[in-house]
Amino acid sequence: MEQLHHQSYALESKSTRVWSIIIVTAFVGLAIAYLPAIPQAAHFHNFADQRSWQGIPNLLNVVSNIAFVLGGIAGLRFLSRPSAVRFPKAPWFTFFAGAMLTGVGSAYYHLAPDNGRLMWDRLPMTIVFMSLLAAVIAERISAKGGLLLLFPLLMIGVGSVVYWHFTEQAGHGDLRLYGFVQFYPILLIPAILLLFRARFTNSGYLVAMIGVYALAKVSEHFDAELLSLGQIVSGHTVKHLLASLPIWFVLQMLRVRKPMH
Repeated sequence: MEQLHHQSYALESKSTRVWSIIIVTAFVGLAIAYLPAIPQAAHFHNFADQRSWQGIPNLLNVVSNIAFVLGGIAGLRFLSRPSAVRFPKAPWFTFFAGAMLTGVGSAYYHLAPDNGRLMWDRLPMTIVFMSLLAAVIAERISAKGGLLLLFPLLMIGVGSVVYWHFTEQAGHGDLRLYGFVQFYPILLIPAILLLFRARFTNSGYLVAMIGVYALAKVSEHFDAELLSLGQIVSGHTVKHLLASLPIWFVLQMLRVRKPMH
């Protein structure tokens, strides 16, 4: 009887935590809906490092994207192995595919930065953000729930970029939904890690990847300042290199972790 009571309490407690996340997410979504439209900054495409080499414009901002492509390919190769069956594959497969496409889309954008090409840079990034969130939900809250949410989350991510693109073309660009897709998962994932029990070891890699991504955003902000330190590399190129590290962190986590009993 005591064991049944404990199980019932655990289920009730988990349900409370799930509903807390749902309510907070709904509140944040409503708050963003009531914010004024957030336009694309006029100077967004003016990156500090515009050096070319052998006819390749903006060389370092272009070629630094190879880290995303290689990380995505390495992850997809790992998931194709029969031994990689200890976790729901679909969200992680989508995550690595999105990472590979992010490298391609970002390189395409940086060859000739403008709003039209920027859409193809941002689209695959939303695939990475949302598939990662679905993977964490599947592994921490509910495997079935994470898999069911994968497609809707991806559609929200893609929709956020499409919405921005069409509002931009109409002359009143609005980045609110895209900002929500980019930044809210980075806040929500640590909350899920804290509130729900781990099913696998080595979850620290997820914490590390969030920290490194935060550093990437900081380096992006100091694009020109970093380039001025010796004219070697700009903050945006550093951002690419730092932002690609989480893909490798996830791959290493999947390689070494084991189920927790």
